[in-house]
Amino acid sequence: MRLRWIAVAAACLALAACATTGADTADAERDGRVPYASTYTPRPSAPTLIRGATVLNGAGAELANADVLMRDGRIAAVGQNLEADDGVAVIDGRGKFVTPGIIDVHSHLGVYPSPSISATSDGNEATQPNAAEVWAEHSVWPQDPGFGRAVAGGITTLHILPGSANLFGGRGVTLRPVLGANTVQEMKFPGAPQSLKMACGENPARVYGERNSSPATDMGNVAGYRASFIEAQAYDRRVQAHENGDGEAPDRNLELETLAGVLNGDILLQWHCYRSDEMATAIEVAHEFDFEIAAFHHAVESYKIADLLAEEGICSAMWADWWGFKIEAYDAIRENIPFVHAAGACAIVHSDSEVGIQRLNQEAAKALADGRRAGLTITRAEAWTWLSRNPARALGIEEETGTLEVGRRADVVVWSADPLSTYAVAERVFMDGASVYEPGRGQEHFSDFELGQSYREGAQ
Repeated sequence: MRLRWIAVAAACLALAACATTGADTADAERDGRVPYASTYTPRPSAPTLIRGATVLNGAGAELANADVLMRDGRIAAVGQNLEADDGVAVIDGRGKFVTPGIIDVHSHLGVYPSPSISATSDGNEATQPNAAEVWAEHSVWPQDPGFGRAVAGGITTLHILPGSANLFGGRGVTLRPVLGANTVQEMKFPGAPQSLKMACGENPARVYGERNSSPATDMGNVAGYRASFIEAQAYDRRVQAHENGDGEAPDRNLELETLAGVLNGDILLQWHCYRSDEMATAIEVAHEFDFEIAAFHHAVESYKIADLLAEEGICSAMWADWWGFKIEAYDAIRENIPFVHAAGACAIVHSDSEVGIQRLNQEAAKALADGRRAGLTITRAEAWTWLSRNPARALGIEEETGTLEVGRRADVVVWSADPLSTYAVAERVFMDGASVYEPGRGQEHFSDFELGQSYREGAQ
């Protein structure tokens, strides 16, 4: 994959989030700001030591009777018998479990918020097959009560995607579920790359076929991908030629900017795709145009091509047992996630649901149990990689979060019991070392939208 504009990307990351390329980057620098940049600020935190817990470190290891030290918003140390200096708050972790915060790589919170009514359905720009110009973050409603419900389930990072009506659905955004945020910029994960949501299979063919337009078939889908990337290549060549002093810059085109970002590796590709044959075709499209696929989403037939996915380094974001609601989702097996893992490929548990995101730990537990029943030896610590390290990898933030390694963000959950159990609840959730959720501590309302909405006993 060609990686260009490295200096520009680095400059953008230093400014918290790269939202522009080429000519607009220069304009933004002249103005002293980057449009739509992250304004996320971690909450104040105090040095905290969790002592004597069972730790699943997110990298595949389980540590018994271990301590986790958080300082200055980062993981400072993990081990046994760590010293607590003066001023360090100590939490008794005996009998409890500690994990990295869960990362949901596929969510529509904010763009399909609660209450779920037509006025709040804001995730599909289903007006043309190629909607690469739209950004999901521009539809996110920060007051969605679902963000708080997600935090209560141990979520510390989530990736918001557009819907799957289109061949190219638009850009996705990685967020921190900041309770009480008023703007989406307050929630944007600093430095996280944007994604492009693409869709294969029935959805775009059905949506546009019913309108007697293209695409109406799988072959129309693939032709649409190819035609759009050919156009993006030509646009990219003109941009590069201008930057090298040869010719005028092309008129700015938001759609082609996004596709050029995928070609250059600046924007990660998240591809909605169920069937193994369609995933294999998508890989061929990526080879033709020399770009990479970060993850296939839903991917109920990944087990059929797990060796190919391992070879290509492509993650699969999957459900534990949700399928059969349409033909392309029919040929699924309960062992999909563990079989992908056993093949050495990157397995991820995702939600695609405002309800499922509240119990992703239990979804991983179901997949682990199914794998063990099939004869696979998978530890609970390995299964936790499906919830933290692997999704961080697919989102390009694995150097920041997803494991309890020293230097990573202190995104930590203290569980009342084995988190791969229906009996476990998140007793404490830390984000950047700050305690953001603890049941019974005056957090009855996750959103300003809920104020005044709760039923009061005795009210008429």
